[in-house]
Amino acid sequence: MSIERLLKEQLAENRDIVQALLDDGSDPDAEYTIEHHFSSTNFDRLEKAAVDAFKFGFEVNDAEEMELEDGSVIFCFDAIAHHKLDVALLDKAAEQLLQLAAKQKVDYDGWGTYFVGDDMDDDEEDDEEDDGFPH
Repeated sequence: MSIERLLKEQLAENRDIVQALLDDGSDPDAEYTIEHHFSSTNFDRLEKAAVDAFKFGFEVNDAEEMELEDGSVIFCFDAIAHHKLDVALLDKAAEQLLQLAAKQKVDYDGWGTYFVGDDMDDDEEDDEEDDGFPH
């Protein structure tokens, strides 16, 4: 698939993910941990992609080895950024990281983040951090 088509699909997905999070009540003003996912069967290529992502200003976690259902092995890492759910920032990162992936011949597997909200009150959060029993 061409990089232009991949980018078009990713930009649409960026909007869908952000809208779904906001529709679910995630805090629009919070800072989010955005994890951009990369994978490859070639560890050396993946390592070069990680170096490039770091040079672009992303935090990069250590590569992990994963066994797929068919028994094959891939390597993966996340390039991590911290910012609001800003579609313009996500679009810029997607374009930059898709180009990086094409250059290094690895897969860019999109991004993910976590719901940020106050769906529990402070008393419930305190209880969960203790022994799990209400006081």
